[in-house]
Amino acid sequence: MSSILDDLKPVHQREVNVYLPYYQDAQRTMLPLGIALYQQGNLEGARRIEDGEDIPFLATWNISLLPADLTRCRVKFENDSDLTYEMTLTNFEYIGFLIELLTQFRRTRVADFPKGFYRKLLKLDE
Repeated sequence: MSSILDDLKPVHQREVNVYLPYYQDAQRTMLPLGIALYQQGNLEGARRIEDGEDIPFLATWNISLLPADLTRCRVKFENDSDLTYEMTLTNFEYIGFLIELLTQFRRTRVADFPKGFYRKLLKLDE
């Protein structure tokens, strides 16, 4: 089964260059794909639940060009408006989460955000 994540095409190097100072070497290799995913503005995935069924979600976000611009991300679980969460963060931070998602997807074949993303989304660190 092919996924939209399998079909991502890396963005051009000139789009990557503006973001390079914000990432370490490990993330830089995935940066062209992370930006490509970011430019799509949405993602369907599933939150992995240990010993339970995965919970499907739809994440949507606004798109902006500069790393320090703000992205407003909304995540709706199980297509239920009562299970909708929203947060605002810098583009470079959000693309970092997308890079982690892509890296994890290559291993697990599940499109799910990393734990740090959910901690921020649910305001667990405030």
